[in-house]
Amino acid sequence: MGKTTGRDWMQIYSIYGTDEWQTVAFLVCNALSFAVISLLLLLYFSPFLSFVHSVLPGLPLHFIRFAAGFSGSVLALSALCLLFAAANVFYSSLPLRWDMAQRIVAAVPDWSAVRTALDVGCGRGILLNAVALQLKKEGSSGRVVGLDGRRETAVAALRRASAEGVQEYVTCREGDARRLPFPDGYFDVVVSAVHLSSLGRNPGDSPAAAAAERVRGLGELVRVLKPGGVGVVWDLVCGPDFAHKLKDMRMEEVRVSERVTAYMVGSHIVSFRKPITALMDPSPPPDWRANIC
Repeated sequence: MGKTTGRDWMQIYSIYGTDEWQTVAFLVCNALSFAVISLLLLLYFSPFLSFVHSVLPGLPLHFIRFAAGFSGSVLALSALCLLFAAANVFYSSLPLRWDMAQRIVAAVPDWSAVRTALDVGCGRGILLNAVALQLKKEGSSGRVVGLDGRRETAVAALRRASAEGVQEYVTCREGDARRLPFPDGYFDVVVSAVHLSSLGRNPGDSPAAAAAERVRGLGELVRVLKPGGVGVVWDLVCGPDFAHKLKDMRMEEVRVSERVTAYMVGSHIVSFRKPITALMDPSPPPDWRANIC
């Protein structure tokens, strides 16, 4: 984890931080606990055997020796696996997210014509600001809107846009991905990173209901996209399913990237283009500045 697409990951961390510290800390603490127990078992192996044999004299000593050695090996291996998982979660939440944001931006063939873009589930603003940086690079007068389900998250993303020097290209607001508060066919580009698969995770929801919520969110992305516009979604586990649904919706140029391991599971980037079936009269542009969080 040295350079990340031309930037040092520590520089990226200073701006965006990570939202997975609790998970990383939990994994590391358990790994250290297992490592300490296995180390103590190794250092005091003979006294431990004597103690167990005195408590359970009916058990053969060779059986106790095998059980203690096997337990110590499992604990040590578990510690290594948990440390690897912690490293993967941290890597996925920061350097990999930045790299995937660059890949999502690169999946849009022509940014020079983009005037309106939307990031659904903007979170900390990594993808949001990658889009804004691309608009700035193109010298565009366009604007990217970041939408998140929590107002405080949207406000924080807007502050990070200022830290990246792209505040004039960014607007953030609160909203639900299943009911996007935007008119039909407004955006030239719609992107989303690791958000749609989180829909429908309410307690008690059946798998079918959760899948329906995800499809509803995907349908909203298609709805607000202009005919001829490009959508790019990076998602965990559900990427191939989204590709099938997009084909059912008769989207064009549906492409699925190779598998990328993120958060210990497989993920894919799915890109598509909305067909130009009929030219739509452009809706009057909403006053995004009035909605800045």
